[in-house]
Amino acid sequence: MSELVIDDAPFSDSPVGTGRLIVVSNRIPKSNEVPAGGLVNAMHEALTGAGGLWIGAADPSEQALDGLTRIGSGDYDRATFAITEAEHIGYYLGYSNSVLWPLFHHRPDLLDISESEFEAYAAVNRRVARAIASTVKPDDLIWIQDYHFLMVAQELRALGIANRIGLFLHIPFPNPTDVMALPQVAALSSWLAAHDIVGLQTMRDVTSANEVLRHDPKAQVLRGGKWLRENRTFSVLSFPIGIDAEKFAKTAEAARKPDLQLADDAPLLIGVDRLDYSKGLVQRFEAFDDYLSRRAKGDPRPTFLQIAPPSREDVAAYQEIREELERTAGSINGAHADLDWTPLRYVRRHVDRDLIAGLYRRADAALVTPLADGMNIVAKEFVAAQDAEDPGVLILSHFAGAAEQMDAALLINPFDKRSFSDAIDRAIHMPLEERRERHQTLREGVFEKDIRWWTDSFLARLSQVRP
Repeated sequence: MSELVIDDAPFSDSPVGTGRLIVVSNRIPKSNEVPAGGLVNAMHEALTGAGGLWIGAADPSEQALDGLTRIGSGDYDRATFAITEAEHIGYYLGYSNSVLWPLFHHRPDLLDISESEFEAYAAVNRRVARAIASTVKPDDLIWIQDYHFLMVAQELRALGIANRIGLFLHIPFPNPTDVMALPQVAALSSWLAAHDIVGLQTMRDVTSANEVLRHDPKAQVLRGGKWLRENRTFSVLSFPIGIDAEKFAKTAEAARKPDLQLADDAPLLIGVDRLDYSKGLVQRFEAFDDYLSRRAKGDPRPTFLQIAPPSREDVAAYQEIREELERTAGSINGAHADLDWTPLRYVRRHVDRDLIAGLYRRADAALVTPLADGMNIVAKEFVAAQDAEDPGVLILSHFAGAAEQMDAALLINPFDKRSFSDAIDRAIHMPLEERRERHQTLREGVFEKDIRWWTDSFLARLSQVRP
């Protein structure tokens, strides 16, 4: 395969220790605008401080050549690797999001297994490894993001790359029972062992990963979160991701007040999620329906605003959850709405990040209630956005990774409709003093363990590894 030449200018040096930070993620901002939300925004914040090179997938094309294409520079360089239309279907829509995503979110029943899709996944991972190998310098740190690239480190080792390599999974880790549904389960331990640091969101995820590794006869547990497998020592550790809390708080405070045309005493509940079966949206709607059915006569009429932009619409499971959610929303409004009141407002499109920050600040409660989630930074953004003098209430699922750090929230089981609806009622009627106490505790954690803390913690551990 021929090499794709980008230009003669080398990527800039940005010291992490004595080398650069090279970050790899599937999504990468194609323009110079600050990216919105999730992993991409987290990587932008991390690299803005550390500098280095960010590598991501190009838009699909007819032909995929080796090498990198420079797409931007500034606080850090950005470059893309090529991917074909067929690989996008197999690597991204197929193996990544129809096998790994449901498996790691504890839904092995949704796996759509195809050998050709795994071959596409492996081919893209090999191309990414070759692209990194073509630009990496001996002292560079390589930081691989998420489940799209589980094989890249192994491929780099096969190419003779001895650099320190870290993996961070933004999603949960499967338990030993679920992981058996993965056709490549026998290779999973070797993929992990090729890294020096495997970073996970929660201690619960670390426990799951350790249990999976214990089932591998080639893996030997050592002290301090370390493992030995075929002469490679690696660590599995928890690094719960944070947000740029200071910046988000200022954005929320400065945001224009959204005109929702609500009565002055009407509570506003908000949910902000990608349209995904792991987010528990149907269960959330049903709990709100239960609350409305039992709401005390004379209570203020709440409005629940759910923002859920679609994603991966070509995957069958996502089409099904979209249809189910629309049916449920229509049923709820049909049963409870009045001429001057629509209790559930469902927005299925992207909403500007600054406007969302203002909505968080306006809201009386946020419903962050996934069935499985690595962290869910919406919980942290909501807390950061609040007015400390009159804060809203965070209703948080036990199954969100954020629950390990945010036990001052109202923690709920999203499968228990009655207790969930009781939490909604409690949030709406919670006294100001209790709201302030809970918010103060939550705020301290969000601001102390922010995105800079997360970046520094992971890279400090990775830098300590002896190459």
